[in-house]
Amino acid sequence: MLRYLETRIDPVANPPHGGPPAGLLAFFWYFIAQAKWLFAALFVVGMLAAVVETAIPYFIGRLVAILTETPRETLFASAWPTFATMLVVVLVLRPLVLFLQRAISNHGISGPLNTLTRWQSHHHVIRQSLGFFQNDFAGRIANHVMQAGSGVRETALATMRSVLHILFYGVAATGLMMAQDWRLALPILVWFLLYVTLLTALVPRLREKARTASAKRSAVTGKVVDGYTNIQTVKLFARTADEDRYIRDSMMEMNSAFLAQHRINTLFTVLLNLLNAALLATVGTLAVVFWQAGRVDIGTVAMVLPLTIQIISMSGWVAAEIQGIFENVGVVQESMGSIARPLAMQDAPGARPLAVAGGEIVFDHVTFGYGRADLPVIRDLSLTVRPGEKVGLVGRSGAGKSTLVNLLLRFHDVEKGAIRVDGQDVQAVTQESLRQAISVVTQDTSLLHRSIRDNIMYGKAGADEAMLEAAAARAHADAFIPLLKDINGRTGYDAHVGERGVKLSGGQRQRIAIARVILRDAPILILDEATAALDSEVEAAIQDSLGALMAGKTVIAIAHRLSTLQIMDRLVVLDGGRIVEEGTHEGLLAKGGLYAQLWARQSGGFLVEPRQAAE
Repeated sequence: MLRYLETRIDPVANPPHGGPPAGLLAFFWYFIAQAKWLFAALFVVGMLAAVVETAIPYFIGRLVAILTETPRETLFASAWPTFATMLVVVLVLRPLVLFLQRAISNHGISGPLNTLTRWQSHHHVIRQSLGFFQNDFAGRIANHVMQAGSGVRETALATMRSVLHILFYGVAATGLMMAQDWRLALPILVWFLLYVTLLTALVPRLREKARTASAKRSAVTGKVVDGYTNIQTVKLFARTADEDRYIRDSMMEMNSAFLAQHRINTLFTVLLNLLNAALLATVGTLAVVFWQAGRVDIGTVAMVLPLTIQIISMSGWVAAEIQGIFENVGVVQESMGSIARPLAMQDAPGARPLAVAGGEIVFDHVTFGYGRADLPVIRDLSLTVRPGEKVGLVGRSGAGKSTLVNLLLRFHDVEKGAIRVDGQDVQAVTQESLRQAISVVTQDTSLLHRSIRDNIMYGKAGADEAMLEAAAARAHADAFIPLLKDINGRTGYDAHVGERGVKLSGGQRQRIAIARVILRDAPILILDEATAALDSEVEAAIQDSLGALMAGKTVIAIAHRLSTLQIMDRLVVLDGGRIVEEGTHEGLLAKGGLYAQLWARQSGGFLVEPRQAAE
């Protein structure tokens, strides 16, 4: 039975269409609806559990009444049906109902719904645009995804097991008391109204405090992860003490937020204890007075006192659950800031996969300025890269070279004009197919914290070992890979590279990245400072591999080290987001323009005469 319940929810099911909505109730229902039948079953079982729990004080009262009113000689003969009913409820029905409640809650809903919420939140978030991740801490986003799962689960389950439970229990208890004497039910009704008033007054404030505390905690997590991720920079600049202050201030803010939250908790607990004490005293006094007046029997007194004590005990539990509900609602609201966002860069309706025949790339009057129309980075730029042509982009920093490549990859959409690959507008094809057709090697290569094998094979799904080793050899990575060993004793291709590949040198990371691109063998190749992290000897060796890699492909290469661009068919010089020169290396040098100036500086323009240096 438990295995059956555990498989009612597929924890990694594909999410419903559209992604998590922004409204709070709609956000909860987005996930809960996928387990609605389990929640319906939990609702029914919870109602039975409340009724069964109410029956226990009733049985106590009936037992006292029977013992005081029935002669000992005829006790079992006359009361055995009542005793048998009590035993069945206590020994069979109550354990069964409580087992079903726990089984549905813990095995059917708790774990699977938690995982489902996290999985579908991640599934949505990872499809956000590059800019989404560039504008936030990775640790903060991850924290939001993880805490959303537990927040949705705990809110839903706590509502079912506490709020509805006390409602069912309160209705049943009030009915029992009214059946004896309607005046006995009055304190319960007054208490219930005051209890709801107390919850209404304080719990929403608690939700806001919990939301603030959750935001402070996420901020601390993001800052801590940021420091750990950039630990080499922290140590290189000897800024450990500054990092301490930076994190300490955030932790103090988090601590203050949590203390503010607990102050409301304490106030609520004190007021609830006073309210419960008044209830017990009032009900107990009325029961004794009514018994003395002969309006109720001793069995009623024996029933209403444990019934009231159970309500009091339950009120504290329910209050804690409700506080937990609102705390989790605050956590979920804070997480929704990262999760419940529409995807910024979606495929156009009816987008088709890109079909690459020759690999022609056309930039047609492209203008782009990251939303700043008054400060465009690319200005009405037109450029055609013919199929199989190797084009080098040259220019000062900020000229728009990397922006142009990012527009081709559709990390951003052009603001004016169009970009086409083999006649197909990149905004009209699927992003996955576009990026599958383009291999990219960048200067700032980051590897996944996985094995060397996984990182290289990331370039091509289904590649075999022979293809892996051939790619590594062509990238001149086969010499150092067998020498690698990680902290867990894994060696060679099985060695893990650390977060972002920090266990490897810059040149080693670059060669792994080049091996990945070689394995991918896409028809369009982008080299963005691809050899900048390599020493001259390794660069010279890899140039041969790059030459073979570029054969038959359309290539766009960016390099500040201009010597690496001499093998290009054509050089395009950018300045201020416009094309200012085009031609071969020799032709541009002969023109004596911007390219010639850049070349002169790299060829000795930064050399300083000894007397100037002395001065």
